Amino acid sequence: MPDKNEKQEPERISGTVDGIVAYKPESGFVVFDLDMQGELVTVVGELGKVEAGEEVSLTGNFASHPTYGSQFRAEVCERRLPASATAIRKYLSGGSFKGVGPALAKRIVEAFGEYTLDVIENTPMELARVKGVSEKMAIEINTEFQRAFGARKVMTALQEFGLPAAIAVRAWKKWGVPAMDYIKENPYLLCDHDIGLDFADADAIFTKKGDPNDIRRLKAGIKHVLAHNLDNGHTCLPEESLLAASAGLLGEAEEMSQALEELIFREELNEYYRNGRRFIYLPELFIAETTAAGRIKMMLMSPAESASSALDKSIEILEEELGIEYDSLQKRALKNAVQNHVFVLTGGPGTGKTTTLNALIKLLEQQGDEVMLAAPTGRAAKRLSELTGHEAKTIHRLLEVDYSGSELSPVFRRNERNPLKCDTLIVDEMSMVDSLLFDSLLRALPFHCRLVMVGDSDQLPSVGAGNVLHDLIRSDVLPSVKLDTIFRQAAESMIVTNAHDIVNGEYPYLESKDNDFFFLPRQTESECARTVCQLCEKRLPKAYNFSPLWDIQVLCPGKRGEAGTWNLNIELQKRLNPADGKKKEFRHGGHLFREGDKVMQTRNDYDMTWSKDDGEIGRGVFNGDIGIIEKIDPIGRMMSIRFDDRVAEYPFDSANELDHAYAVTVHKSQGSEFEAVIIPLYEANSRLYFRNLLYTAVTRAKKLLVIVGSAKAVMTMVDNNRKSGRFTNLRFMMKD
Repeated sequence: MPDKNEKQEPERISGTVDGIVAYKPESGFVVFDLDMQGELVTVVGELGKVEAGEEVSLTGNFASHPTYGSQFRAEVCERRLPASATAIRKYLSGGSFKGVGPALAKRIVEAFGEYTLDVIENTPMELARVKGVSEKMAIEINTEFQRAFGARKVMTALQEFGLPAAIAVRAWKKWGVPAMDYIKENPYLLCDHDIGLDFADADAIFTKKGDPNDIRRLKAGIKHVLAHNLDNGHTCLPEESLLAASAGLLGEAEEMSQALEELIFREELNEYYRNGRRFIYLPELFIAETTAAGRIKMMLMSPAESASSALDKSIEILEEELGIEYDSLQKRALKNAVQNHVFVLTGGPGTGKTTTLNALIKLLEQQGDEVMLAAPTGRAAKRLSELTGHEAKTIHRLLEVDYSGSELSPVFRRNERNPLKCDTLIVDEMSMVDSLLFDSLLRALPFHCRLVMVGDSDQLPSVGAGNVLHDLIRSDVLPSVKLDTIFRQAAESMIVTNAHDIVNGEYPYLESKDNDFFFLPRQTESECARTVCQLCEKRLPKAYNFSPLWDIQVLCPGKRGEAGTWNLNIELQKRLNPADGKKKEFRHGGHLFREGDKVMQTRNDYDMTWSKDDGEIGRGVFNGDIGIIEKIDPIGRMMSIRFDDRVAEYPFDSANELDHAYAVTVHKSQGSEFEAVIIPLYEANSRLYFRNLLYTAVTRAKKLLVIVGSAKAVMTMVDNNRKSGRFTNLRFMMKD
C-alpha cells in the first residue's frame, strides 16, 4: 500500500457527464457524475461549469472520502462538445436551455443531426424552422450556449499555462464572450484587481511569444509597479523612481519613457507637479486625493454657526451635570469641533480623548444634531460603541458597500447622489483610514454635515495607500487639537506611561515586576520564540485566566525569522490547536488550515457571504478581521469561519485571502485592542524597528503587555524616529 504522503502519478479518464451534483460559480468548483461506458464515477475539482451530455477527458487521481466513498479528484479537464445524437439530446434537455425539454431536444437533433451544436453557435436563426422554436427562443438558446462554452474556452486556453480555473471564471465574468480575444491580445489584463493574476504569470504568457520590448509589456510593467507600491503605502511615485523600478522589473528599454507618456496621454495614468517634480498616479488614487482635497477646502470655507459665549455656558453646565472638570485643551477641542465643519482631535492613551468625545456628542445632541459614529474596522467600531454608549458602524457598513466593486475601487450606495442623513459624523481611529476610503467617506457627506476625525497621529499609518491623518494635520489648514495631559487614573498604568515615554523618545521602564508592563530578557531569537509560545500556551492563561485564542495576541514587527509571524504561527498552531485525528484540515499554498485555527482576513472581500445566529445575512469580510475556523468540508471544499457574531462560508479557493493569526504583524493589529499583548523583539529584525511601530504595538494592550527579547532592540526602536516615508500629495493639494 503506497504511503499516503507519497506523490501519486496522475491518471487519465474519459467519459460523458451524466449529471451535475454541485457547482460553486465563485470558485469554479464542481461535483458531477461521469459515465464511463456504463460505469458511473464521481468527479470533483475546480474545473468550472460542465453540462450533462458533455464529453470530457480528465487528469487527476482517485481518492477515498470517508463519507462519500471513491472519487476522482480532477486537476485538468479537457472538454469536447457532445458528438453523438444521444449526447447532444441529453445536453440540450439537461435544463440549461430555458423551454427546451426532451421532446423539443429530440426534434432539434432530428433536424440537424451531428451539426446541431454548430447551428446553435453560428446560425441560430435556423433553429426557428423546428416546430416549437420561435426566433426569440433561438436567440436565447444561442446566448446560453455562448455563455456556457465561452468560459470553458477561456479555461481550456489558460490550462496550458497552468493557471487555476478561478482566474478563468473571473475573466469570463468580467468580459464575457470576448474574454479570450482580450487575453490573447494582452494577457496583462489578467492582472486587473478584479481577476488577480500575478504580473509574473501574465509576463510568462506574453514573453513566450511576444517581444520583451513590446510597448504593451512596458506599459503593463509601469502600471504593475504603481499597483505594487500601493501595498507599500504610496498613492503615487516620482517619475524617476517609477522609471527606475520599471527598468529593474522589465530590463532597460529605451521606449520606457515613451510608454509612460502614452499612458498619461491616454489617461490610463495621471500626473501631478510639485516643486518642479512630477508624480505619477493610478487614476483611482489621483481622483481620490484631488477630490478629497477639494471637498476639505469647501468644508473649511463654511464654518458652522455657534456663538462662543453660548458654547462656554453649555460646557460649564455639562461639567456640573457630569461632575467633570475639562482641562483647557479639552475645552478648546470641544469649541473647535462645534464651531467648524471639519475638525481633527488627536492624542495618546490616557489623555482624555474618550471623555472629550462623549462631551462633544452630548453638546451636539443638545443643539439638535443627528450624530453618527464610525470606525474603520469591526473591532474599532465595537470599542467605540462601548466607550460612548452610542451605536458605531464600520465605515463600509455606514456607506453601504455595494458588492459590485473591487478591492481597489469599492462601490458605495452612499455617495454624492445619496448622502448620509446626519448633521455630524464622528470617525475614530483615523490613522487607519486610507486615501480611497477617505474620498468615499467625504463623497457621502451632505454639504451641511460636520466631520470630526479622531485618532492618534503617532501610530503607524494605514495599511492601505495614503497617510491621511498625518497629511491632514501637517497641511496646517485644518483646525485641530492634540491632547497631551495624562490623567491621574491612566498614569497608574505602565502601559500608558511607557507608551508616552516611547513616543517622546524616552526609554520605557523595563524593570517592573508588579504592574501591567513586563520585560522578559532572552539571549537568542530561538529563546525569544520559545518563551512567546510558553506565555501563550500556559503561563498567561494560568496566571490571568486569559483565553489563548481570544484574549492573547502576539504582535511581531515582521514576518521573517524565528520570532516573526511565519514561524510563530506554525509553532503556536502546534501548541494551541494540535492535530488530533478528529479535526479536519487542508493545505493551501504554504499553509495548513485546521478546524479551530485562529485566522485573519488579509484583503477586503466584498463578495464573501456571512450569516448571524439571529438569521441576518450579509456580505463582506475585511482586511484585518480575525476569526476561528469552525468547520472544514473537504468534499464541498468549503470552510466556515466565525468572525465575532458572523459566520462566513469560504471556498478553499479563497484561502489565499487568509493568514494564521496566532501571531500577526503590528501593522495588521491597528484599530484593535487585546486583553494581553506579547511583543517579541530581537535585533535580527532591526530594519523594521521604528519608534511608531513600537508605540503602536504597546498601545494595543488593554490589561497586560509583555515584551520578550532584547533590551537593546527596545532602545533601538525608541531611538529610531525615522518614519517610513510615503509618497502622497493630499496635504499639498489642500494648499493649492
